[in-house]
Amino acid sequence: MKICGISGSLRTKSYNTALLRAVQELAAPDHEVTIAEYADIPLYNGDIEAAEGIPASVERVAGMIREADALLIVTPEYNAGIPGVLKNAMDWISRVKPSVYDNKPTAMMGTSPGKLGTVRAQMQLRNQLANLNCRTVAQPMIYVGEAGKFFDDGKPGLDDATMGFIQKQLAALAALAEQ
Repeated sequence: MKICGISGSLRTKSYNTALLRAVQELAAPDHEVTIAEYADIPLYNGDIEAAEGIPASVERVAGMIREADALLIVTPEYNAGIPGVLKNAMDWISRVKPSVYDNKPTAMMGTSPGKLGTVRAQMQLRNQLANLNCRTVAQPMIYVGEAGKFFDDGKPGLDDATMGFIQKQLAALAALAEQ
């Protein structure tokens, strides 16, 4: 199974990109998790779209999603919501026709320094994915709080319970993709 992974953070030492890399390592041998880079996607502007069409950077990421069997979005939480860069990328990608989101099996998770993890961001993201007609994994939900305990330099990494939840979510995503 091919999974397109998107981190909601562009930061070099992003906790969420580190979590996505941990997912790559935890994935079953028959699951290939590829991380889509999207820092070069411009801010959405309908005038740009009308004059120049869909930018090549948007087409590239949309193609990665289209070719994947499933989508995994790993998002931080900024001011109780998803980061603007992630929302912008998703909005641009939604302009590609036919839609790469339509009926796409999708899972989400996230981590943040706070104790709540990314509960509120994922509620917002789940609503956006429903609007895009993605089929989302309902359980388990993965909110990794206190990210520094797991991902700061020199830390041992995720605990066994979190790794177990990730493996369960990947299994649920695979089952959804096989339907």
